[in-house]
Amino acid sequence: MTNTQLTESTSKNNFYAFLWHGVFLALAQNFMDVDTIVPSMIIDAGGNSFHIGLLTAIILGGTSLMQIVFSPYLNNKRKKKGYLVGAILLRVAALFGLGVMLYFFSQDGTFGSALTIIFVLITIFSLSGAFAAISYTDILGKSMLADKRKSFFSLRQAIMSIGVFVSALLAAKVLNSYSYPNNYGTLFMIAGAALGIATLGFLKIKEVNTDITKIENVKKFLITLKNEIGSNAKLKGYLLVVNTLGISLSLLPFLMLYSKQFYATGNSEVGYYLIFKVAAGVIAGLMIYYFTKRVRYKNMLYSVAIMALAIPVVLLTIGTQSMIVAYFFVGGLIYTFYKVAVEGILLELSTNENRAIYAGISGAGNIIPILFPIAGGWLISAYGFTVFFGVFLLIVSVSLYFIWQLDCEK
Repeated sequence: MTNTQLTESTSKNNFYAFLWHGVFLALAQNFMDVDTIVPSMIIDAGGNSFHIGLLTAIILGGTSLMQIVFSPYLNNKRKKKGYLVGAILLRVAALFGLGVMLYFFSQDGTFGSALTIIFVLITIFSLSGAFAAISYTDILGKSMLADKRKSFFSLRQAIMSIGVFVSALLAAKVLNSYSYPNNYGTLFMIAGAALGIATLGFLKIKEVNTDITKIENVKKFLITLKNEIGSNAKLKGYLLVVNTLGISLSLLPFLMLYSKQFYATGNSEVGYYLIFKVAAGVIAGLMIYYFTKRVRYKNMLYSVAIMALAIPVVLLTIGTQSMIVAYFFVGGLIYTFYKVAVEGILLELSTNENRAIYAGISGAGNIIPILFPIAGGWLISAYGFTVFFGVFLLIVSVSLYFIWQLDCEK
């Protein structure tokens, strides 16, 4: 169903439709957690620091980079609901594919090519996520009243955090109940089912029909990108922040590698890491919701930078195995604050007419977060974790200046 204008009734309907998706996405999220479950699976399948770096780049950076490829096409579509649903269903298929593949290899007993198939399916999962993210951002921005968005983000985060915590307990249970690879196969099958149910929320969306600025060809699109970035100082500031502070989201997979290499971390510890990470997300989500009228996005970004700087410093000075759990707890805070802040700022910077373009620009602007995990895997292999953490600290420290310069009203 498509409306010509946004009304209070339509906004309220879409508020709950997006919340439905958020609740069941939360239940799916920990069964495919990119900071604990997925890197642990890669390591158990025979992966090394390079594979962890490549995987993190695909999941975090590749998704963002491909947004600029998809945004010209989606920008020219007035209605994006069908594309959103189709992309999410492709993600569901990839998750079921991972589950079936892992069960197949457990029966076959041959694990040589498992790593390759895992990377192919995760790539499909990530690319379809990039396609979905543009439509999601555009529909959310134009189909919900502006004064309801921060409440939505905070309430969604709070509810999702609770759902994520429940699923973390279930995921930890599954992880310990079966041996590799059946444990991971079961996790991905459950994730696929939950994500499929989450998609039903999108079917209830009443998409608002707004004017668009059509992009006729690639040349015009590139000119549009140049003009938007050149004329919008706020957008340039935003891109500088995500290019530096964005690498903080890639730290936890490497901490998982560190833990497995130095402390021989097993399934039970991975489960604990996941639970503590999610517990932090619950706390952060509830805090943001409770203080939604007083908390500014800029302050959230400062908090992310300070916590991201603290983890390597503590690890390199007084790090012990018992401290790893605390790092994952802080990592959960980092993820929640960062995601809420950058989503909110992007909606603040864009309009209904250019939101799909801005989503593409935002994705393409994540150049350093894309390259850093790959370079990080090489640095660890060649020089060790100390040099890797040193580079990480340098880049995040630079982000403090860009956050200070960022012009953000809310």
